[in-house]
Amino acid sequence: MKQVTNSVLMIRPVAFRMNEQTTANNYFQKELSGMLPAAINAKAQQEFDALVSQLQGVGVDVIVVDDTPETDTPDSIFPNNWISFHDNGDVVLYPMFAENRRTERREDILDILEEKGFVIENVVDFTSAEEEGVFLEGTGSVVLDRVNSIAYCALSPRANEELFIEFCEDFDYAPVIFEAYHMVGGKQQLVYHTNVMMSVGEHFAIICADMIDDKKERKMVLDNLRASGKEIVLISEQQVEQFAGNVLELSGTNDKRYIVMSTTALESLNAAQKNQLGKYGSILSADLQTIENCGGGSARCMLAEIFLPKN
Repeated sequence: MKQVTNSVLMIRPVAFRMNEQTTANNYFQKELSGMLPAAINAKAQQEFDALVSQLQGVGVDVIVVDDTPETDTPDSIFPNNWISFHDNGDVVLYPMFAENRRTERREDILDILEEKGFVIENVVDFTSAEEEGVFLEGTGSVVLDRVNSIAYCALSPRANEELFIEFCEDFDYAPVIFEAYHMVGGKQQLVYHTNVMMSVGEHFAIICADMIDDKKERKMVLDNLRASGKEIVLISEQQVEQFAGNVLELSGTNDKRYIVMSTTALESLNAAQKNQLGKYGSILSADLQTIENCGGGSARCMLAEIFLPKN
């Protein structure tokens, strides 16, 4: 069992824009005034291509699949919400909150991965939960410590407790459940995805513990991280707003470690935090401003890690 992979799936957008169906509970999205949809998409494609080329430049195996123009899928650039890949050959499909995100799920992507030599043994499909209005948005809602079999989940309209527990039972993960809040327009609101406020690497974890209001829950989360040997990098709510929690550790050439984040995230970190992370890998950052503003997600959301066995 590994925590870090060398292979990722990325979906190149064809109609990226601010998704009007996700603004209900993604408070990170912003309206870009004065920019036409075509210009927003072109800018997102530029940011996407630049991140791909940086990752490939350090030896990460990036499988790029183009989004299809036939579907109206403005958030297709964030595939980690609808699919996850596991080292026993399992692929998991997840139920999505926004109706126009459900069409992001594509069978042909599994064929593409098999053509590249990845082995798919089994597809576990939770998507029927959508009919009951129950959602669990992949590794957006669920942050996995794969080595220690612990799954962290901040409950929200996009992360249902019962379904999360079912996922943990099916995959032998110990569930760590909590609520995380941030201030939006003077009100406390639930964070829409766990992976904007925490990230688990092999030997470190980035987390905004301040967002977990309940002291018992906060202690439980931090105790679990420490007990599993993680050095904790604490970030502030302000840094979460700059996507400093939306980070992923990947391996490149010769298993060299990279901590992937956006330029916005990197610029929000102080010297002590950068030093803490620098012990575990080189920080690789990319300008993702358009994607962050319109999509309300950052580098980690764009990367669906592939842990499948290879032929």
